[in-house]
Amino acid sequence: MKKVWICAAAALALGAAVMTGTAGISASAEEVITDCKAAYLMDDASGVQMYAKNETERLPIASMCKIMTLLLALESEEAGELSFDEEISVSERAAGMGGSQVFLGAGLSYRADELLKSIAVCSANDSCVAIAERLCGSEGAFCERMNARAKELGAENTLFANCTGLPKEPQYSCAHDVALMLRELIRHEKYHEYSRIWLEDFAHPDGRTTQMTNTNKLIRQYGGCDGGKTGFTNEAGFCLAASAKRGEMRVISVVIGSGDSKARFAATTSLLDYAFDNFESKTYLASGVAMDEIAVRGSERKSVSVMPKESLSVLRRRGVEEDYSVVYELDEEICAPLAAGEIVGQAILLRDGVEIARTDLLSCDDAPRFSWWEAYRENARHWNKA
Repeated sequence: MKKVWICAAAALALGAAVMTGTAGISASAEEVITDCKAAYLMDDASGVQMYAKNETERLPIASMCKIMTLLLALESEEAGELSFDEEISVSERAAGMGGSQVFLGAGLSYRADELLKSIAVCSANDSCVAIAERLCGSEGAFCERMNARAKELGAENTLFANCTGLPKEPQYSCAHDVALMLRELIRHEKYHEYSRIWLEDFAHPDGRTTQMTNTNKLIRQYGGCDGGKTGFTNEAGFCLAASAKRGEMRVISVVIGSGDSKARFAATTSLLDYAFDNFESKTYLASGVAMDEIAVRGSERKSVSVMPKESLSVLRRRGVEEDYSVVYELDEEICAPLAAGEIVGQAILLRDGVEIARTDLLSCDDAPRFSWWEAYRENARHWNKA
C-alpha cells in the first residue's frame, strides 16, 4: 500500500517543453542561422531538443570522435583502470599519426594527465592513439569499446573506425548522437579542468615544448562556453560541439559540415543565443542529492535520508504560466534491513496536476535489522510506555 506526500507546488510564470527528454520544442529555420549540413541543440538537464536540422543524418564528424576517446579515458580512470599520474610509453605508430598533434616522441613516456589534456585542448591525434593503446592494447580494440559505449548511450547512428576522427571508412555519426556523447563527457569535472585552458605549453621528457592553443575559440568569445570539441577534414567540413552554461541552464549544441571555420562558430553562437534568449531550465530534484529523511522500523537507525535516482528537470519557455509540483510515493511502512541504494518509493513531477516524469527514490544509508537482543529491548521500551 502506498501513501503520497505532496511537496510544495510552484506557480511559475514560465512554460515547459516535454520533460522526458525524448521530444522537444524546435525553433524555425528563421529563428536560428545554421550554415551547415546538420545541427542539434539540447537542454543538458532534461535532454529536451530545442533545435534540429538533419540531426540523425549519418555524416563524418572528424575530430569530434575524440569526445568518445576522452569519455572512455575518464571513465577508465574512475574505474581504477587508468591513473592520471601514470607514465605511458608512446609507440612508433602513435608518434607517427600526423594531423593535429603535440609531436610525441616514440619510446618516450608521458603522464596520462598530460596526454588527455592535449586531446581536449589541441586535438592531439598522437595522444589519442597512445591512450587507446594503453587502455586496450591496440586502437582497433579501443574502437570496439567506443562502439559499445555509443550503443549504451543510445547513439544509434554512430560507428567508429578509429579514435582520432581521421578519414577512414566506415566511420560516421550524427548531430544528435554527438550531443549525447558530449552530454556524458561534461559530467566529468576533470574534463572541465582541460576544456577551459586557452593556451599552455606541453612539455616533453627530452626538453622540447609544444605550444597548445584551444581549438574551440568560443571558450574566450562566448560567455558561459566551457567545453566542446572542434573537428575538420575535407570530408566532414568544419564541425563544432559545444557546451555553455548561464545561471542554472546548460545547453549543448552540435554543428556538422559548415563551409569554413568562421561559419561553424557563427552557427554555434546562433544556436546558443536562441537557447538562452528563449528558455530557462529548472531542476526540481537533483540526482544523488540527499533530501528529507523517512522513518525506518526494526532498526536502531530510526530514519534514513532519501535521494532521487535521476534528476527531475524541466525546460521552460519564457512567458507562459504553468503550475508544477512534486509528489512522493512511499511504502506506508519502511522496514529494516535496508541497504543504501535500495528503492523506497518514487518522486513524481506534475504539470498542472498531470504526471510528466518520475524517478525512483533511493535510501542514502544502510539500516540494519535489530539483533534479537536489540529487538527485545525495543519491545520492552514500548511495553513500559504502554
